[in-house]
Amino acid sequence: MSTRLIEIQNLHKIYQLGDVQVPALRGVNVSVDAGEIVAIVGASGSGKSTFMNVVGCLDRPTKGSYLFDGRDVSKLSGDELAGVRNTKLGFVFQSFNLLARTSALENIELPLLYNGASSRDRHQRARELLKLVGLEGRERHHPSQLSGGQ
Repeated sequence: MSTRLIEIQNLHKIYQLGDVQVPALRGVNVSVDAGEIVAIVGASGSGKSTFMNVVGCLDRPTKGSYLFDGRDVSKLSGDELAGVRNTKLGFVFQSFNLLARTSALENIELPLLYNGASSRDRHQRARELLKLVGLEGRERHHPSQLSGGQ
């Protein structure tokens, strides 16, 4: 039995540019069950990034409802939203967003630092994750020293 992870109904996002209203999302409805794989596709300017910012709790919709793991996201405080982003959500960005002067190991440790993990636990978990994705032995390499696939 699947658990509903994301439930979005009649989602709208309107940006105000001076006197002009620019609708980015117009009545989006989406349901995603835990473990389900979903792709967001569309033409340039169709609202994909705006939608992902709302789903990722980085932006709030103008109207509509968004339940994440059964919680109404619109009722969460800034700190609660940060907690959701830190423990429940993750993104793989097209541009990677890695810190250039920081090693692969340190880039992985950073979210664990924000989550309050000890230095030893951060280091161990980051090494495990690097091994899991085939980057064992590349811990000290900086992003410019890794290929795009790495």
